[in-house]
Amino acid sequence: MGEWKISGFREVRELGAGAQGRVVLARHEETGFPVAVKYVVVGPDPAPLESLRREAEMLARVQSPHVARLYQLVEGEHGAALVMEAVDGVSLKVVLAEHGRLDPQAALTVLKGSLLGLAAAHAVGVVHRDYKPANVVVPEDGRSKLIDFGIASAAGSASRSGTPSYMAPEQWEAGEAGPSADVYAATCVFYECVMGRRPFGADSAVGLRGQHLTAAVPLEDFSVPLRPLVARGLAKDPAERHAGAVEFVAELESVARAAYGDDWEGRGIRALAAAAAGLSMLFPLAAAGISAPAGTAAAGAAAGTAGAGGAGTSGTAVAGAGNTAAGFLAKASVVKAALVVAGATAAGTVGVVTYETTRPEAAAAPAVTLASLDRTYPDRVLRVQGGQYAQVKGLKNATVQTAANRALRVPLDQAVTFYKEWGKTAAARAACGGGTNLLAMSVVKGLTGPDLVSVRYVPKFQRRCGKGPGYFHPGFVVTVDLRTGRALTADDVFKPASFGKAGMTRLWDALPDGDDKLQLMRGHSGSGGFFNPLGRHAFFLDPQSPESPPMALPFFGKSRFGLVYAGLDGGVSEFDLGRTSAYDFAIAYGEVKDLFRPELAARLPV
Repeated sequence: MGEWKISGFREVRELGAGAQGRVVLARHEETGFPVAVKYVVVGPDPAPLESLRREAEMLARVQSPHVARLYQLVEGEHGAALVMEAVDGVSLKVVLAEHGRLDPQAALTVLKGSLLGLAAAHAVGVVHRDYKPANVVVPEDGRSKLIDFGIASAAGSASRSGTPSYMAPEQWEAGEAGPSADVYAATCVFYECVMGRRPFGADSAVGLRGQHLTAAVPLEDFSVPLRPLVARGLAKDPAERHAGAVEFVAELESVARAAYGDDWEGRGIRALAAAAAGLSMLFPLAAAGISAPAGTAAAGAAAGTAGAGGAGTSGTAVAGAGNTAAGFLAKASVVKAALVVAGATAAGTVGVVTYETTRPEAAAAPAVTLASLDRTYPDRVLRVQGGQYAQVKGLKNATVQTAANRALRVPLDQAVTFYKEWGKTAAARAACGGGTNLLAMSVVKGLTGPDLVSVRYVPKFQRRCGKGPGYFHPGFVVTVDLRTGRALTADDVFKPASFGKAGMTRLWDALPDGDDKLQLMRGHSGSGGFFNPLGRHAFFLDPQSPESPPMALPFFGKSRFGLVYAGLDGGVSEFDLGRTSAYDFAIAYGEVKDLFRPELAARLPV
């Protein structure tokens, strides 16, 4: 096995080895691009090869900067190998061994990053089944990533596979393991990060099984604001947990903001990065004297047991997706399930590529089409006529496409809800005298792929009667991640620190001067002078006006960033602020891109 190598890569150093295989750090000979290669032995027992094939199949489905990236699965007469991106970092297992426990904000941060990886997997029907500290990596920027899909499976598969300390009750009983099983394991890890010990610590498999199946979660010493999050995540009944990682992330962010303030994640990232930086001598690329490729998203080394083939791989470097892949990646065209010939030339290096992936940005853009709603709401004297909304076609995953199209329809539904308010009361409806208010909607397309679609909806409202719910006219915008089908929130767009005074001042100053900015400034000036209307609160729903979208909405155009802000109605000041639509400000990406999260900024036009 030690003599069999795939062609085109020069081995730099071994990172770990076990009975059935090893993991090495290598460089692509043509470009010098570093990769991690996981080898397994091909022998009489087909299980290791089948396991590696399954891992490749699961990884090939998932596209996320928070998940290990597969480049190739190569099979030969004497062995098989996964080629993955190699990056610098250490496993959470190593961090905890060094520091014992983490500050709650750092623990929440490491949980969020890897949960986003789980969310991408869950969106395409993949359950990880082995979430544990050894499979969560912490790079130097503190943003955690999920690795090792060695025992991952399609959602609903039944198996006892997993690591006992983190296995959900249904895994212990060989029941069907869905996304909520990953939620359970992630909550166990979160508990360990905060408390410095696992929630259940019996020293035998039988004892652990009993604790996971029936024992109460020990929360007496756990941080009070975080207890409900942990109690729900560790519920014995899968139906009582979060349905999947997306739901878990949403509650995590809400709990974290309430407990630690809006900048909780910024502080957590700094604390986590400091913890990882103290272990930088263990980073695989640094130890080998290799610089990380410019522009790649960092991930790290897993210290633990390789999921595929059972190879003990302390220091395994398998890592996350980057947006600037090397030349050999650009040559790959699509994910291939059929066999294609690899260019093997030397004796002992013959292999066949059974999976090969391309860069995300090289993927074909989806088709963005327009659908239309025509409907009358007599109970609110509103008629929607030509209510356009965007839809996508051509996504390979039907579940993700359905979720994306549901998210793309939301702004139209918001507009209908908002303009139905004009006919809310009986008096307003009577005043119409048999007439009806009219609403039409047009669509402005921004980015349309390959993995982001951003759309702005422009309403045309003809009021015949009634009174609106407020003094402003909201904007309607949605940006959808086509890898997961999820609509981005402002927290997905902006760095936590960008919501501070300095960041929001920069955003305000970037708005182009003109009548719109002047009127917006006038509308937000009082006896104390001008106050910046931009802040985190402006980008989220006002609980006092749930029928209205947020005041501010980010829009990603094909060449410029757009900020859509609610238009002010007349009669609110001595100035003429009468308006029937939202303000739309276009800003050069270069002026504000550094306010965005790096993983988002890397996916936007230069």
